Amino acid sequence: MYLKVNPEVQKALDNNQPVVALESTIISHGMPYPQNVETALNVEKIIRENGAVPATIGIIDGVCVAGMTPDEIEEFGKRKGIAKVSRRDLPVIVAKKQWGATTVATTMIVAAMAGIKVFVTGGIGGVHRGAQQTFDISADLQELAHTNVAVVCAGAKAILDLPLTLEYLETQGVPVLGYKTKELPSFYSIHSGLELDYEMDSPKEIADAIKAKWEMGLNGGVIIANPIPKEYALEESFINGVIDEALADANKKGVHGKDVTPFLLAAVKDKTEGKSLNSNIQLVYNNARLGAKIATEYCK
Repeated sequence: MYLKVNPEVQKALDNNQPVVALESTIISHGMPYPQNVETALNVEKIIRENGAVPATIGIIDGVCVAGMTPDEIEEFGKRKGIAKVSRRDLPVIVAKKQWGATTVATTMIVAAMAGIKVFVTGGIGGVHRGAQQTFDISADLQELAHTNVAVVCAGAKAILDLPLTLEYLETQGVPVLGYKTKELPSFYSIHSGLELDYEMDSPKEIADAIKAKWEMGLNGGVIIANPIPKEYALEESFINGVIDEALADANKKGVHGKDVTPFLLAAVKDKTEGKSLNSNIQLVYNNARLGAKIATEYCK
């Protein structure tokens, strides 16, 4: 048995009720305990308040779980050494019966296995800065090209090369829809200076586009780019300066591969004296509200 679906989640899916998938990397690799658990449970609460059933996804003793219990989330938040699992890692972690935290890519895979169509995260992975030399491109982008799950995010993580990430998504045929914006949000801030092709004004409009895509046999995900609320946004010039410093630190220390993102997020948190972590939490809450509304419209 590779997949275990929480009975509440399964019942909602069977009855065409809205379900929203959530990742677990944000719990085990994104924030310190107990803030990680509090945030994860708050996100679930927000999704319920907005009419959908939350399904936090993780790997427990080699089984992909769609809909972790509060006790399992607590254990995830406390347990040391949980592997960060992307597509390439998934079969090994499952075969070895280990615990694993799902990235955007793996959460999409498990959500699709369970039949969940909408997934809420903070920011997607993308093309890393300097990828022309390193070829460091997140597996999230390939997953978005192939797997039929809509992803609500505050854009790609600001530590990435955003213009190249958009170019890559275009090549892979992944629609990037701005929610009430014509500009790609850049995670901690509202602006990136990068124009999007489509601005969507309501959850229904977004659900209609997702439905049309999949009913036409156009496989792959959809990105819904939802800007961070103004009051929690960080000034672009400030956060970009901090990210540049953090990148220089990573290069000096030889950090690469899947260690880059957690290293940079931790460095940015330290350099902003925790402001970036608060912004991160608030943008996830904001995405949860929108994701639940899109899932509700999609079920209609």
